[in-house]
Amino acid sequence: MNDAYTKDWVFTDYDRELIDRELQDFIPPRVFDAHVHLFLREHFLPDQQPPLFQNAPDRLGVEEFRKHINDLMPGREVDGLFFAFPKVGIDLEAANSFVASEVAKQATLKGQMLITPEMDPEYIRQTVRDDGFAGLKCYHVFAPLESTFEATIEDFLPEPQVRIAHEEGLSITLHIMRSQALADTGNQETIRTYCQRYPNMRLILAHAARGFNPHHTVQGIDALVGLDNVWCDTSAVTDCGAMEVIINRLGHERLLYGSDFPVTHIRGRCVGIGDTFVWFYAKDIPREVMYGYVRPTLVGIESLRALKVAAIATRLTDSQIEDVFYNNAAALYDIPKVGQRAVAT
Repeated sequence: MNDAYTKDWVFTDYDRELIDRELQDFIPPRVFDAHVHLFLREHFLPDQQPPLFQNAPDRLGVEEFRKHINDLMPGREVDGLFFAFPKVGIDLEAANSFVASEVAKQATLKGQMLITPEMDPEYIRQTVRDDGFAGLKCYHVFAPLESTFEATIEDFLPEPQVRIAHEEGLSITLHIMRSQALADTGNQETIRTYCQRYPNMRLILAHAARGFNPHHTVQGIDALVGLDNVWCDTSAVTDCGAMEVIINRLGHERLLYGSDFPVTHIRGRCVGIGDTFVWFYAKDIPREVMYGYVRPTLVGIESLRALKVAAIATRLTDSQIEDVFYNNAAALYDIPKVGQRAVAT
């Protein structure tokens, strides 16, 4: 058994064969990746490095992102929405400045400011204006709780920050928490309240509304029906069920392709089990079972395969698949859609 099949950040002939066989005729020529983390190792103290990225390059800017995402979608023209990797101990000011400088290189690149719940809303407003951010990225690890896995949305995205997003016309990428995710009635109530009270805020629910266990998104999806300022991204979701129900209940226009780069280059997948979910990484997976060798592929490939199955199951047309991969985000961020020309000003 080749050891490469157990390693992150190694692109194998097996990975390439899966892409050639299953994905080359599915991924459109233009892609807007709505969930990309940029990363500089120097923004973290040595003892606070994100453990999933221990084998990643020390620098992952836009150029490096495009180089590595080309592994998964060779030859595509890829733009995206970028933000720092959220972890306690990160140098927030430096990480946000890095993202701002990277996305300033091209008009079709957008950035979100990584925020914490204690940040002053007016500081957020001024930073967004100064650095040209198109949105905000919050995350549960910054909630002032001993354990944040049961954090409410308000614990890490307080309402005054949502008001700033409304007043400035910003998007917010939100990874909801609690054991039931979107099926949690408290999460549903907060999402509806924020979206109805602040209609100029555009809310992106990461990971198919945290559909790592698809049943949670299936159970909770009706709470989002009728909200005109909610989208979901596909980032790092390796089961098609949550994507299918989003398309069926909200419409394909509300689904955005997202990779969760650089999680894309970790070898493994997430599996819903019972009322929970488990991440299986290559090092944890048996290398041989009774019917042959187990060869894990990269999370980014697994997620694209799941999206393809969802597209087939919901009978998306080629143009609708283009919408998911590019046009939906283009409309959200007011950039030219596929086939459109930018208007000179």
